[in-house]
Amino acid sequence: MAPVMGLKRPAAAAGAGAAVAQTVTLPAPAVRDAVRAAVREAEATAQATAPAARVPAAAAVPAEIARDGVLCLEEIDGRRWSYVVDAAGAAVKAKGRASVGGAFKAVPLQSPLPPVEEIMSFIRSYVVPEGFPHSVTPSYVPYMSWRALKHFFGGAMGVFTTRTLLNSVGVSQSKAVPGAVAINWILKDGAGRVGKMLFARQGKKFDYDLKQLRFSGDLLMELGAGIELATAAFPQLFLPMACIANVVKNVAAVTSTSTRTPIYKAYAKGENIGDVTAKGESVGNIADLLGTGLSILISKSNPSLVTSFAFLSCGYLLSSYHEVRSVVLNTLNRARFTVAVDSFIKTGYVPTLKDGNSQETVFNPPWRHEPVAIGSRFGEAFQEPASFIAIKPMFEDERYIVTYNPTKDKVYALLKDQAKPDDILKAAFHAHVLLHFINASHANLNARRRMNSSRSYQHNPVNMDFLPHIEESCKIVLSSYGVFKKKAREQGWIMSESLLNPGRARLCGVVPQ
Repeated sequence: MAPVMGLKRPAAAAGAGAAVAQTVTLPAPAVRDAVRAAVREAEATAQATAPAARVPAAAAVPAEIARDGVLCLEEIDGRRWSYVVDAAGAAVKAKGRASVGGAFKAVPLQSPLPPVEEIMSFIRSYVVPEGFPHSVTPSYVPYMSWRALKHFFGGAMGVFTTRTLLNSVGVSQSKAVPGAVAINWILKDGAGRVGKMLFARQGKKFDYDLKQLRFSGDLLMELGAGIELATAAFPQLFLPMACIANVVKNVAAVTSTSTRTPIYKAYAKGENIGDVTAKGESVGNIADLLGTGLSILISKSNPSLVTSFAFLSCGYLLSSYHEVRSVVLNTLNRARFTVAVDSFIKTGYVPTLKDGNSQETVFNPPWRHEPVAIGSRFGEAFQEPASFIAIKPMFEDERYIVTYNPTKDKVYALLKDQAKPDDILKAAFHAHVLLHFINASHANLNARRRMNSSRSYQHNPVNMDFLPHIEESCKIVLSSYGVFKKKAREQGWIMSESLLNPGRARLCGVVPQ
């Protein structure tokens, strides 16, 4: 039997002139059909009221805002900004026309950090976990202190052992040559360690997007191997090329090490994570030794270096791709959450753990456009004060605000300072529902353009143009979010903690009533 869900619509109360909530039961693809119907209705409403919507900037901002000028407060890591109406910028032209509803600017509420504190904050971002000291146990500091001291002595010892080894294999009997070669070798290794340290700033991304980072790390490993092989063609550039290769390969090593434990944890049942990890590494070492032995045998016939590298790299990357795709996780990061919500909107069903993980995208190039942003800053999401004033009442009872910025073609979910994990999950769900509204609206607009190719469409949209879609998305989320959570739990997804990795910006002074 197909699942059903309720959609609340306003209905006129008999003899009262007021509105009461009426629940309409919809079949499985209810959300999808409701989105399509709402888009058509919202577009018809927007076209009918278009002339009235374009009001002068001064009239678009309410009187109480015009008096004190403050729209909202924003906090990021304890530092606050005030967003105020900018009267001087209200008439600034934006893409060939005046901005609708005025303009705003961000005003910091505290003086800039002293240079010393800025430097210390920068260093902390590389050497301590996010949220330190509250994100770790008290024993973390002494453990890392002794660990750092151990590596200090180990690094110093490495200089002498490397020099001795080079001297033992007959690099030169001169006192200067082994030292110079050893220093060059140490510089190469040192560059790799610096790269490893810099990439460690990724922080919680190793928990949120471990599949994506794991596969990206393997791509970097092959890139580093390719640069090492290229040193044979450019021996005069050995040191800089070796340094670059070592940086790339050490970044890949950090990724592999940081994502290894969460992956093994997904397979461990009970308190056997150590045993699962040890056996997994043992299997990897055995396969590595077998590959090394086979490579030694093949290399005796002097095969083409380029052909051999291309064949082995393709095999390595293909195996890595299927390796990360075979991992089944029961938590929702952004990629798996997108798969789950898209399936729910289109079919009314939430995919199983296996299906959701198999459909997850494991390679996200840096240039890929992300249509949804969670925990963004106010200035990124809104174009004019009037949009925020119009949207704000729709989210009085929520700990988030969702909007669409057409200039960036992105849906933004802004979080309020009292937002809890479930509020973040709901904000992300709402953002994806609104994204489906926007995509359906764009599809309709493109269809009309094709049918009326002779007409010119020079309209530059702003946030205000999508108010009907945002309003309708609120109705859909109100009736379907609980259904989505229930179905996700039934499929085994953990809903109590999500790995959506929201931004750190929070709106202050905009809280549920």
